[in-house]
Amino acid sequence: MRPARWACSSGWGRALLWLAATCWAVAAQAVVVAPRQADILVSDQTAAPAEDDPRWRAVMPTHVERTAAAWYRVRFDTEATGPSTMLYLPFLYGGGRISVNGVPVAEVTESSAALFVRWERPVLLPLPAGALRPRDNLLLIRAPAAHNSPTVILSRLRIGPQADLQPVFDRRLFVVRTLPVVTVVTGLVVGALVLLIWARRRQEVLYGLFGLASIFWALRTTTFVFDALPPSAWSFWRLQYFVSTGGFIVVLALFTLALAGWSRPWITRGLFAYWALGPVFYVAGGHIFTARWWVAGLIPIGLGLAGVALLAAWRRRSVPTLAIAAALALAVVAGLHDYLVASSSPWLRALLPDWTGQRYFLLHHAANLLLVVMGVLLATRFVRTLGEVEAANRTLEARVQAREREISASYERIAQMQREQAVQGERQRMVQDLHDGLGSQLFSSLMRAERGALDSDATVHTLRGAIDEMRIAIEALAPEDSDFRTAFGNFRFRWDQRLRDAGLATKWDVDLPDQLLALPPERALQLLRVAQEALTNVLKHAQATRVQIALTRQDGALHLRVADDGRAAATANPGGRGLANMRTRADRLGGTLTLDFGAEGAVVALTLPA
Repeated sequence: MRPARWACSSGWGRALLWLAATCWAVAAQAVVVAPRQADILVSDQTAAPAEDDPRWRAVMPTHVERTAAAWYRVRFDTEATGPSTMLYLPFLYGGGRISVNGVPVAEVTESSAALFVRWERPVLLPLPAGALRPRDNLLLIRAPAAHNSPTVILSRLRIGPQADLQPVFDRRLFVVRTLPVVTVVTGLVVGALVLLIWARRRQEVLYGLFGLASIFWALRTTTFVFDALPPSAWSFWRLQYFVSTGGFIVVLALFTLALAGWSRPWITRGLFAYWALGPVFYVAGGHIFTARWWVAGLIPIGLGLAGVALLAAWRRRSVPTLAIAAALALAVVAGLHDYLVASSSPWLRALLPDWTGQRYFLLHHAANLLLVVMGVLLATRFVRTLGEVEAANRTLEARVQAREREISASYERIAQMQREQAVQGERQRMVQDLHDGLGSQLFSSLMRAERGALDSDATVHTLRGAIDEMRIAIEALAPEDSDFRTAFGNFRFRWDQRLRDAGLATKWDVDLPDQLLALPPERALQLLRVAQEALTNVLKHAQATRVQIALTRQDGALHLRVADDGRAAATANPGGRGLANMRTRADRLGGTLTLDFGAEGAVVALTLPA
């Protein structure tokens, strides 16, 4: 177990270490010097003024003077006199010359007839080795105004080791130069892509407004990217600055009004009219007049937009409207701040002297945040719309499937009804045919038998005909076999034997395809009855010795041909009842019946579509 006195010693040790670290940090911080007093001499002379010149007057180190050029002198003491001692200036808008203790430090390019400058980037300069003294150093800066600027500004400078000032320089360079470059590239790319989407979906107005806002803000941000331009390009560049600034505000207003559902034609016309005044003021009054008065008029527009957004958020209380209202209010506050900073407001300098000396412009970052919120809002709407479309597609597919099932069931019911109707029709035709054929034959035979006019041979003949009628109907209408070749084979087997028993030589020529020959039962029945009627005529009337039956299929049609060599007187009666029945059946089948009676025999030919 550790003794109590050791614990006490350990505690004192930690305290001493903390005190030493604190002292080292304070000492390190003290190495960086930030002078709090300076002198100014308003003059555009190029030679350094004398130290005893009566025009020197004391000012604060974050001084703003309305003049075309001035000299600043700053006295300071420093412990950092080594070779890595640096001078840090947050900005030096108009360029100028810098010296320390009479030794030149650097010359930053000023505006001239060949080049207009406005340096936004920070300045980090090494001070000459051996030029610094621990006490009473004199820093002299000639500060001309930037092009089209009515003021010179002395920023809050610092002097100290590079290790301490380099991170400060890098942070400001990132904020005022790197971030604007990223904004320009990102804004142009995103804006172009969103405008392409809007071009294909013109009804999505918010996408078009967001794309325009991104492009306008990217163009406006180039004011932080280009520090020096030739005179031929400067005027055009500053003109597009005012055009893009007004365009961004106007498009942002239209986006907010559309999102809130308060778009009005007269508001739109008023916004476009004020936007057009910016280029007019620039051409007529110049850069300073436009930046002071026309840009100031954009502040009430921004405040009105913030009010509209906040009222819409209060009424709807939805996440998108609340986010837009908060981001827009922040952007308006940042824009008001930037206007006060850019105009060197005495009120703001008195309230926040150190902050205004840094001259950070916040609208750039607030507008980026606003565009991000707008983009997230549109992306959320896009995803939600896709979800709604997918849900609608699923619902539509379910409805289509249900409708298809209903239609399929309806078709099945219709097919069932058609089958039932066909069966009923077949039954009716079969009953009608049996009634007209077999029934009539049996009834007439019964009447003759009752009168005693029917002998045994006639009775046999009548019964045999009735049996033939019944067999033909059964074979043709059999539901278990729809191949006509089977029915015709049974017909051929029965009639071949009968014809041979009657002493006739027969020849059957059947040429049908190997595949299934499906004929509706009614058509098969009528075809077999035509063949039966023709063969019955041969037996009863032709007195023939030879008969030839041919059944072929050619050119999509069935051909039935019955030829005999009979020469009886019956051939002279082509208008008999049997021939009339054959014509009726041929017409019913939609075929053609040909009868040819000659001295050498008779030919019955039937052709019908198969």
